[in-house]
Amino acid sequence: METEKEKMLSGKPYKAFNDELITERQRAKELIFDFNNLRPSRIGKRNLIIRQLFGQTGETFFIEPRFRCDYGYNISIGANFYSNYNLTILDCAKVSIGINVFIAPNVSLFAAGHPIHFEPRNQEFEYAIPISIGNNVWIGGNVVINPGVTIGDNSVIGAGSVVTKDIPPNVIAFGNPCKIWRHITDEDKKYYFKELTF
Repeated sequence: METEKEKMLSGKPYKAFNDELITERQRAKELIFDFNNLRPSRIGKRNLIIRQLFGQTGETFFIEPRFRCDYGYNISIGANFYSNYNLTILDCAKVSIGINVFIAPNVSLFAAGHPIHFEPRNQEFEYAIPISIGNNVWIGGNVVINPGVTIGDNSVIGAGSVVTKDIPPNVIAFGNPCKIWRHITDEDKKYYFKELTF
C-alpha cells in the first residue's frame, strides 16, 4: 500500500496531514525560519541553509529573504539563480528551475492544488503536479505559476501574470490568463527598456 508521500510524489490524490508529511514540513519550516531571520550580512549562512533545504542547487545563487516553501527537497535550481523578495514555492511535486533564471518580488510557484468539487476537497484530498522552468527565464513581479506548467528557455513572463498553461521557449508572455504576446528576436538585443537602446 502506498504512503501518502508516495502518492504525493506520483501525482495521485493524497492527504497531507499525516505524520510523515507533517514532520517533513516542520523540518522545512525550521530551516526557513532560520534563513529568514539571519542578518543581511550572513549570505554564506543563508546559502548553506538553502543547500540543506533544496534537493539540488547550482554553484552560485542568491535568494532574498523572505522565502517560503513546503518541503524544499523537491526544489532544484541551476547556477546563477536569483530570486527577489517573497518567493513562495509549494513544492509538493518537483519544481525544476534552470540556469540564469531571474525571479522578481512576490512570485508564487504552486505545484500543489485541491480538487474543484467540494466533497473530495473537504475530505482533505490534495494533488501535486510538477513545474518546470527552463534556462535564461525572467519572471516578473507578482506572477503566479500553477501546477503542471512548463516555461521554455529564454522566455519572459510579464508582471502580474497567472500562468495556467505551458509557455514555449523564446517568447514574451503576460496576462491573466498568461498568453504569448510575441517571440523574442535578435533585434531585442539592442534595447534595455522599450525603445531605449544600449
